[in-house]
Amino acid sequence: MQTLTVELEDRSYPINIGEGLLGQHSLLQAAVPARDILLVSNTTVAPLYAPAVKSALADRRVVEVILPDGEQYKSLATAARVFDVLVANRFGRDALVLALGGGVVGDLAGFVAACYQRGIDYVQVPTTLLSQVDSSVGGKTAVNHPGGKNLIGAFYQPREVLTDTDVLKSLPERELQAGLAEIIKYGMICDSAFFIWLEHNMAALRALDATALALAIHRSCQVKAQIVGRDEREQGERALLNLGHTFGHAIEAATGYVEWLHGEAVGVGLLIAARMSERVGGMPADDVARVEALLKLAGLRTAAPKIGAAKAAGYLSIDKKVKSGRVRLVLMKGLGQAYLSGDYPDAALQETLRESFGA
Repeated sequence: MQTLTVELEDRSYPINIGEGLLGQHSLLQAAVPARDILLVSNTTVAPLYAPAVKSALADRRVVEVILPDGEQYKSLATAARVFDVLVANRFGRDALVLALGGGVVGDLAGFVAACYQRGIDYVQVPTTLLSQVDSSVGGKTAVNHPGGKNLIGAFYQPREVLTDTDVLKSLPERELQAGLAEIIKYGMICDSAFFIWLEHNMAALRALDATALALAIHRSCQVKAQIVGRDEREQGERALLNLGHTFGHAIEAATGYVEWLHGEAVGVGLLIAARMSERVGGMPADDVARVEALLKLAGLRTAAPKIGAAKAAGYLSIDKKVKSGRVRLVLMKGLGQAYLSGDYPDAALQETLRESFGA
C-alpha cells in the first residue's frame, strides 16, 4: 500500500492506494471510527462491494442508501432522498457518510455530509478509475443543476480516501477509458515526462497491468494533492485542474448528462483546449497532434457533438471560472505548461467553438 497526504493543516488526510484494501478490515475500521454510518452506493457497485464494507464494520450501525446509477441522478432531488434517510434514522453530528462508488456517488455523498447538521465526517471509497485519480481527492462536493454541472456544492474535505485498485477489474471498458482522460490531463497540466510515459504505457493501462495502474494512480493523486494543498478553494492554481472541463461540462450539460460519461466529455475538452491554445499562439501544432493521438490510444472520443457554437458558448458563460463576465480558460504553452487566462481574443474562442461544435 502507498499512502499520500493532502496537506491542509488540521484538515489533512491520507489517500491510501493498493490492491485488496477492501479486504483489510483493520484499514476500514481505522478509517471509519463512527458508530453510526450511512453507506451511500449505487445499484451497480453495491452488490459487488457493499458486503465487504459491511463485514468490516459489522460492529457498527450501518444504514444503506442505494441510488440509481448515472450522472442524471447527481441532483438536489437525490440529495434530498439521502438527507431523508439521515433524519429518519436520527443520525447525529458524530455520524459518518461512507461513499462507495464512482464520481457521482462520491460528489453527492460528500455534498450531503457537508450540509447535514452543518457538516459531518465522510470517507471516500472510489470504485472507478476516474474517481480514484480525480473526484475522490480534494474535497470538491456538488450536485448538478439543469443549467450546468456542479453548480450547487461546497468545498468539504473527506476524513480519508481508500483506493483499492482491485475493484478496477470489474470496471466496464468504457468507464476505464473515461478515467484515462483525467490521467492524461495531469501530464498536460504540469508533467510532460508523465505524458511521455503515458504514450508508452497506454496499452498496459488499458490491459489493467497492476504496476502501470499503481504508478498512474499514484502520480495523478500526487499532482492533485500538491495543488490542492497550495490552493484548497480554487483561488488560483487549483483552477488548472479544470483543464478540458469547461468545454467538457458544456458537452455533458447540452446532452442531458446521459449520452456522455464525464471522462469522455473531458477527453474531448482536452483536445478543444489544446486547439484553442494553438490558436492563441502558445501550443505547438505537434503537441496538439500528440494529445489527439494519446486520446485515441486510450480509446476515447475526439469529436464533440454538433450542438452549435452558440449553445456551447451559453454553457461556457455559467462556468465557475467566469470572472467579471469573462470566461477564463485553462490553456497551455505546451505539454506540461498549463495556465489560466481570460486574456485571449474573442474571435479565437468563437472560431474554436465553431470548429468543435459546429456553426
